[in-house]
Amino acid sequence: MKTISVLGSTGSIGTQTLDVVRRNGDIQVTALAAGSNIALLEKQIREFSPKVVCVWEEEKAKELRQSTADCQITVVSGMDGLIEAATEASAQMVVTAVVGMIGIRPTIAAMEAGKDIALANKETLVTAGHIIMKLAAEKGVRILPVDSEHSAIFQCLNGEREHGNQIHKILLTASGGPFRGWTREQMKGIRPEDALKHPNWSMGHKITIDSSTMVNKGLEVMEAKWLFGVTMDQVQVVVQPQSIIHSMVEFEDGAVIAQLGTPDMKLPIQYALYYPSRRFLSGERLDFWNLTNIRFEQPDLENFRGLWLAYQAGKAGGTMPAVLNAANELAVRKFLNRQIPYLTIIDMIEESMNAHKKKENPTVNEILDAEKETYELIESRW
Repeated sequence: MKTISVLGSTGSIGTQTLDVVRRNGDIQVTALAAGSNIALLEKQIREFSPKVVCVWEEEKAKELRQSTADCQITVVSGMDGLIEAATEASAQMVVTAVVGMIGIRPTIAAMEAGKDIALANKETLVTAGHIIMKLAAEKGVRILPVDSEHSAIFQCLNGEREHGNQIHKILLTASGGPFRGWTREQMKGIRPEDALKHPNWSMGHKITIDSSTMVNKGLEVMEAKWLFGVTMDQVQVVVQPQSIIHSMVEFEDGAVIAQLGTPDMKLPIQYALYYPSRRFLSGERLDFWNLTNIRFEQPDLENFRGLWLAYQAGKAGGTMPAVLNAANELAVRKFLNRQIPYLTIIDMIEESMNAHKKKENPTVNEILDAEKETYELIESRW
């Protein structure tokens, strides 16, 4: 019986993780953490019987304690509670599916406690990759990627590095989002409901907006840099609109290995939970007799400038990726709340990066300070 803690259990990745648990029956959930959806969280508690449950807001935690008074659980709250859920003693693996830089501290705490990480919180590596990868090596814990693209790269590399085969290039695929081929002029009137209509994937609101601006792909480039020990220039984004090829690796001899599949997040989630084993997963399969072609395009860095900015942030390093990430988080929140136009998301990121004085090799506190400073800058201007 494998034991796991799920941080972000009521979100898109969290609920799909629990669906994988439900289908297999040989994983025990020992801790859950969620933001504010206590109605769904209570259902999860009653189905999976965790030992520890975290709700971000203490008021919501009080409500949950009352509604689950008949359950043998400990309900905690805030960052301390999130860390308690991440370090629950009997959990062997922590699925980090919270959104944003809030995931850094619990991920570090889990690794220090010797837990393997099924990583779906890309911001942790984007902003603190230099800390996370060093700690993983020191503690001997595994970081197993849950993002479909990084899982694909991980699968393509299976066994290769053990034989000394080096990566020449990572080919990170992107769908291009709902506005692929649009100009900035055409994007001026985009509303939240327009940007939330992803052509292939069913995801949470924040990541869906990030996909539409291609900022998400820029974050994934930075994540790939840390996960696979390559430079930013070794990660090439390739637009593959059908989302059939999830990513590829080119080796030194020119051979390219690709991972293909239908756009279903349960596959990379299940692969991370059971690695190195593969389990049966029900669902649609690729039909190569009916698949007439697979298209490829170059990314449009002029009209989707967020991807270009992410490359600049990743190359600059230090606290610059944290600034890009923080500016994007707040800008997306404001866009979803209809406080700013769609194109202002990228303007906010660029202005924040231009105003920032980078710190090299930042500590966690310095990373979070950069986030705070970026928020304050944006709030003072918009």
